[in-house]
Amino acid sequence: MLARAVTHAVVGLEPRRVEVEAHLGSGVPGFTIVGLGDRACQEAKHRVRSGIASAEREFPLRRITVNLAPAGLKKEGSGFDLPIALAILAASRQVPPERLAGHAALGELGLDGCVRPVGGALAVAEGARRSGFQRLLCAAESSPEVALAGVEPVPVRHLAEAAAYLCGEAEPQTYEVNGEGRTAGAADLPDLADVRGQERARRALELAAAGRHNLLLAGPPGTGKTMLARRLPGLLPALTDDEVLEVTRIHSVAGTLSSDRPLVLTPPFRAPHHSTSMVALVGGGPAPRPGEASLAHRGVLFLDELPEFQRPALEALRQPLEDGAVSIARVGGRALFPARFALVGTMNLCPCGARGDPAAECSCSSQRLAAFRDKLSRALLDRFDLVVTVPRARATELAAGPAEGSEAVGRRVAAARERLRAGPLPASREAAALLDRAVERLPLSGRGRARVARVSRTIAALAGSDGVGA
Repeated sequence: MLARAVTHAVVGLEPRRVEVEAHLGSGVPGFTIVGLGDRACQEAKHRVRSGIASAEREFPLRRITVNLAPAGLKKEGSGFDLPIALAILAASRQVPPERLAGHAALGELGLDGCVRPVGGALAVAEGARRSGFQRLLCAAESSPEVALAGVEPVPVRHLAEAAAYLCGEAEPQTYEVNGEGRTAGAADLPDLADVRGQERARRALELAAAGRHNLLLAGPPGTGKTMLARRLPGLLPALTDDEVLEVTRIHSVAGTLSSDRPLVLTPPFRAPHHSTSMVALVGGGPAPRPGEASLAHRGVLFLDELPEFQRPALEALRQPLEDGAVSIARVGGRALFPARFALVGTMNLCPCGARGDPAAECSCSSQRLAAFRDKLSRALLDRFDLVVTVPRARATELAAGPAEGSEAVGRRVAAARERLRAGPLPASREAAALLDRAVERLPLSGRGRARVARVSRTIAALAGSDGVGA
C-alpha cells in the first residue's frame, strides 16, 4: 500500500516541493526513511511512532519505507514529521489518501502527538500556493505566516486533530485574518528627544535615515554614540507591503518570528555582540541560514565597538554592502539572501578611550594606536558615507530640556525619501566643478566621489531643493 503527502523544503529562502511517499510492505516490521534527510529527519521515526500511538491510531506493524522525493535534494529539519505521519496513516487507510492529496502539510511532532511550529512556514506556504494547494495543515502557531502567503491554514494542535479532520470527523478551529498582527508589529522605539546636544550627530542620523547612508560615530566613551545609533530606527519610514513580505520571509526562515507578531512592520534593527562569528554575521553554515546582515535587510545593522569585531567578519560585510545580497555557494547548490541594510558603527578614537576627551589624558603609545587603526581596513572605512566625531556634551546641553523628537524628524525623512524617489536631483555646474577639484586635491577615490554625490543629493532633498548646489 502506498500513499503520498506533500510538503516543501526551504533552500536558502526558496521553497522546493517534496513528496513524502509512504509504502507498507510485507516482511519483518521496520521503519526506514530514505531521500537524503539529515539527522533531524532520521529521528522523525521515533517522534512519528510515538505520535501516532498518542493520537490513538494504530502504528502499522509492517515494513514501512518513507521516501522524501526528489531524492537528490537534501532535506533538513523536523518540519517533515507531520507529513510523514499523515502519509503513513493514509497508506494504512486510517485517513483517506484522496483527502490528504488536496492538502500540503508542515509541522514537528512531539512524543505526545502535539504539533509544534517550525521555521520557514511562510516560505513553505508560498511554495504550496505555487503548487496549486489552497490549504495547508500546520501548527496553530504557524497560521498567521501561512495566511500571509495567501493559503488557508488548517491549524491543528495534535496529530489526532489532523487525522480527525481528514476523516471528516471534526473541523479544526478556522483561523481568521484580522489587523491585530499588523498593529501588534509596531514596536515602541527610543525617541531622539532623549538626546541632549550633539547637533552634528543628530544631523548625521537624519541624513543616514533619509538617504540610507552608512554611518560611523567615533568619540570618547560616554558621549552618547550608542544612544544615538539606537534611535535611528525611529526615524525610518514604515515598510511597504512588498517590503513587509520580503523581510518577514527572512525572519520566518530564521525562526525569529513570534505567533503574536507574525509580521515585521518596522525596519529591523540588529545589534550583534562583537564576539559574533563571521558565519553568524553574514550567514552560511552547513545548512545555509540568514545571518545578522540579512536579518537587518531594509533596516539597520548596528555594530557597537566596531574595532572589537573579528576582522574577517567585518571584511565579509564588504560584499553585501556593495551588492545588497549575500551569496553562499555549497557543493549541493547556492543560496542567496537579501542584505540591503544601513550599517551604523561606533568606536573610540584610541584603545584607552581617552583620545578626544579634554577631561582625560591618552596613555596609548604610537604602536598601540597603529595596531588599533589596523583593526579596520581602509576598504571598509571607505564604505561609510558619513563619519562623525562625537564630542563630550557640555553641562548646559545636558541640563537642557528635550530636543526635537523622532516623529518630527521622521516626517522630514519621509518627505526627503519621496523627493529622492521622484527623480534625480541634478548637480549645478558650480557643484560639479567643486566636486572635481575635491577629487584632485583631497584626493577622493571613485567610491569616495560617488559617496559625496549621494550625501549631497540627500542634503538637497531634506532642504526641499530641486538640485544640488555648490
